Amino acid sequence: MALQPWRTGKVIRIENETHNTRRFWIQIPELEKFDFIPGQFITLDLPIHEKPNKRIRSYSIASWPDGTNVVELVIVLLEGGLGTTYLFSKIDVGSELTLRGPQGVFTLDDEDLQKEIIMICTGTGIAPFRSMATYIKLHNIPHNNIYLIFGTRKKTDLLYYEEMKNLQLEKFHYIPTLSREEWDGRSGYVHPIYEEICNGKQPALFLLCGWKVMIDEAKQRILAMGYDKKSIHQELYG
Repeated sequence: MALQPWRTGKVIRIENETHNTRRFWIQIPELEKFDFIPGQFITLDLPIHEKPNKRIRSYSIASWPDGTNVVELVIVLLEGGLGTTYLFSKIDVGSELTLRGPQGVFTLDDEDLQKEIIMICTGTGIAPFRSMATYIKLHNIPHNNIYLIFGTRKKTDLLYYEEMKNLQLEKFHYIPTLSREEWDGRSGYVHPIYEEICNGKQPALFLLCGWKVMIDEAKQRILAMGYDKKSIHQELYG
């Protein structure tokens, strides 16, 4: 796939999702329609360093292809992070961003959807899964069971909680779990949940998106369950 050119995006809307995450809606005026596959990302070139390779930041697209030239990103403010500090402190509605995309192969095809899909994420790693699940629903795409396991510390950290909980998608199972708070849902980390789901060793595809520590442990556990490396796709954050 040819590398997309750099374009100018205009921020048309910003909303706080949690105390440290924001949703940014970005329009690409030179395009009538921004085409992408759910699960892909865009890259921003931010004016935060003299060296080009130090300015690049990539974010999964949290929205889905809808025939418009607008995409949504959900971004967490990282302590000491040059990129997110710039986005949170300098970017307002009307600001322009230099971007390129779509990019990435963290996507699903028809063959994948014949298996059980186990989506495992932490933090803003939910972004590509929100895109995938909503797109499957809107286009009535045939699929097997889809499990979205979302791990975070507290309920106030759950991104898109009401939306995912109420997503009217057949065979879609939304399983948020909290590691630092008791509530009426699952508590603890994500790992025991997918181990329970897949204890029958049924054909499954594991999609991992989030922080490196979670992904590394998940890969070890999934391989220990008897699945091979081809059953694991990942998108690493940080």
